[in-house]
Amino acid sequence: MTREASVRQLRDFILEHPRLMVLTGAGISQSSGIPTYRDATGAWTSSQPIQHGEFMRDAAVRKRYWARSYKGWPNVASARPNPAHLALSHLEAQSYVQCLVTQNIDRLHQKAGHQRVIDLHGRLDQVICMDCGEIAARADVQQWLAAHNSHLDHLTVRQRPDGDAEIEGAALEEMQLPSCVHCSGLIKPNVVFYGGSVDKKIISRVFEQLSQCDALLVVGSSLMVYSSYRYCKFAHDHDIPILCINQGLTRADELLRLKVRSDCADTLKQLVDSLPARG
Repeated sequence: MTREASVRQLRDFILEHPRLMVLTGAGISQSSGIPTYRDATGAWTSSQPIQHGEFMRDAAVRKRYWARSYKGWPNVASARPNPAHLALSHLEAQSYVQCLVTQNIDRLHQKAGHQRVIDLHGRLDQVICMDCGEIAARADVQQWLAAHNSHLDHLTVRQRPDGDAEIEGAALEEMQLPSCVHCSGLIKPNVVFYGGSVDKKIISRVFEQLSQCDALLVVGSSLMVYSSYRYCKFAHDHDIPILCINQGLTRADELLRLKVRSDCADTLKQLVDSLPARG
């Protein structure tokens, strides 16, 4: 089936099911210069990401994280929404998208003007103190890291997903760790690391929103992590049809009503152009 034919099928289905929940993953941000974790088969493209437990208990792991984040954060901070983000924002403005849930922590949907966004895995532009709960701007931590770790500035690195970059060896041993400016406690990015748990209130909120929608549209996600796959399972169990735009395999392929294997941005742009305007 051609992409044009697939877009027509998407359009016709959405016209019959006009209240959408959209679930997005890393694939939608790839065109904005943020790498993905997995390839088209769902396999890891590099070493697995940091684990929550390791970060909390091991200072060496925290040194590794903050050194790599220092070099990787600017790539996320400077990223701009691509046509896929803008298309979904337009669909929200036209009342086709009732709610958008993203696994991404880059805030590109918000930068695109999307209003109703649930950040399933948190947001990288914030840090949180694990001792006192204070939330601070990631940009402020970047300034502290720059002032105390100038030995990292000369390094040329390869970017990895979610504001990470490849750094190993002696540079990590010299790393000075940031701490909470209020209580000197342990800080971490305000995101859900692998091995961590999504807030139960957020989980319940997504289920509630999904139950009020006509269909679930998955964009750019392999759905390999249960925190996102659970919503496809819920939709399937409650006869809410699932549509998907993703170039590779997904964990929910057998649950999908329709799948478009093509670029997110091109497909969504064509979809927006094909749908009638709504107030």
